[in-house]
Amino acid sequence: MTKKIFRSILCVAAAVLLANLVIVMGCLYDYFGSVQETQLKDELRLAAYGVEENGPNYLEHLSERDYRYAWTPDYRLTWVASDGTVLFDTLDSAENMENHADRVEVREAFAKGESSSVRYSTTLTERTLYYAKALNDGTVLRISIRQATVLALVLVMLQPILLVAILAVILSAALANWMSKKIVRPLNSLDLDHPLENDAYEELAPLLSRIHQQRQQIAAQLHSLKKQTDEFAQVTSHMKEGLVLLDNAGKILSINPAAQQVFGAESSCDGQDFLTIDRSRDLHLAIQTAAEEGHGEIRSERNGREFQFDISRIESEDAFVGTVLLAFDVTEQAFAEQNRREFTANVSHELKTPLQSITGSAELLENGLVKPEDVPRFVGMIRTEAARLVTLVDDIIHLSQLDEGAAPDRETVDLLETAKDAASALGDSATEKGIHVSVSGESVSISGVRSFLHEMIYNLCDNAIKYNVENGSVEITVVRKEQEAVVTVKDTGIGIPAEHQSRIFERFFRVDKSRSKASGGTGLGLSIVKHIAQYHGATIKLQSEFGCGTTVSVVFPL
Repeated sequence: MTKKIFRSILCVAAAVLLANLVIVMGCLYDYFGSVQETQLKDELRLAAYGVEENGPNYLEHLSERDYRYAWTPDYRLTWVASDGTVLFDTLDSAENMENHADRVEVREAFAKGESSSVRYSTTLTERTLYYAKALNDGTVLRISIRQATVLALVLVMLQPILLVAILAVILSAALANWMSKKIVRPLNSLDLDHPLENDAYEELAPLLSRIHQQRQQIAAQLHSLKKQTDEFAQVTSHMKEGLVLLDNAGKILSINPAAQQVFGAESSCDGQDFLTIDRSRDLHLAIQTAAEEGHGEIRSERNGREFQFDISRIESEDAFVGTVLLAFDVTEQAFAEQNRREFTANVSHELKTPLQSITGSAELLENGLVKPEDVPRFVGMIRTEAARLVTLVDDIIHLSQLDEGAAPDRETVDLLETAKDAASALGDSATEKGIHVSVSGESVSISGVRSFLHEMIYNLCDNAIKYNVENGSVEITVVRKEQEAVVTVKDTGIGIPAEHQSRIFERFFRVDKSRSKASGGTGLGLSIVKHIAQYHGATIKLQSEFGCGTTVSVVFPL
């Protein structure tokens, strides 16, 4: 504030000084200029009278005299004939001078009797004033004088002007410094802790009174805030869920004991960046998502327990101020969901196919529809499917063990032979629909679980048959591509609409529920395929066009 007052006073003083200089010089210049113009007109009338009485003799005697003033150059008289020829000039020979008929003041004097004009030098530091008067004999007498312009006067007086300006600025600066300090001194000595006890300017009384009221309000608000903070701390300290409050820069504002246990943090971590207690990339991406979109969630394991982290954006007056993170222990819930998912997926879908085969063969035998010579074959089929059923039950147990960290033993599996076995197992269902199933390619071996791989190819081929058209075809190929083994199942079926292709590997998802139920599908086959592929580190590629068939490729790294 002191600097602002100092600059203001100094600027006002400088502006007043500059304005005075401009006004004084302008007034003096105008005054002396008008006086000189009046004298010039009087001189011209006297000279005109002398020329009319004595002719050239008057001018010759006049040119011998020296007319000069203190601050102006000498006068100049020029006598011009009616045709513009110079008859006489007091400063130059008439023979050396050009015709003056085109001069403004001369031309107007011939026309009006009297005229005047002003012409400036090229440097604008000097001007020449002309007055012309027509004489009775038809000639024109012109008088002129050179005058300094305001710019020339300023240049001449520049040194004293600068000296006065410097002295004035120094004096103004000293006075401005003294006045600004004197004005600000009472303000700097204000006691804001006791606003009403100050003896300051009367104009500050409303402000000091307002400050006193605000201090009382702030004290009351602080007391209320402390009470709310204590209540919040009591509530959060007894929560089973972890609670972390972060500001908009990701620094910890509050963390309850449950969250401290989840992240292994100390109670003194308030004010620290959240990265100092947790460096999980997924969790920080979820926090970033919540900050940008309003909500984010993620499941992650901490200390052998599975937690769900729900992160929400906090706004105040439509401005982002931070995020709140809640950590829920969902270990038991996740375990129950996993068991239900695996049991439903494996029991309801995988056991259905061998059971249907056994039931169908048994019904044929029971109804006497099998020739005596074919009975051993059907009995063998029942025995084979029953054995496969036992194998599938074992596989379900193995899958459950796999999710718990234990998996069936791996072995070297020939994908081509596995594909042929799966196609052979589906031969009857393919024949019923008139579907031609072919297996081609080369023998490629990988390390994996034979039953899993058989089930994966079986499910893909089973879907290709179920959702095929009458008299369609299913092609199973096994090829080696550099360091990859690729199993491809291509059908000529109904295809998958583009909007559903991203979801067909979800559990229980069906594109056409009525058709799926009619064909015996449960919506778990492709989900199991995806699970088995992930277990073997494989990726699944899908190409399909509605009405034009589907191609599914499973790529195994070698």
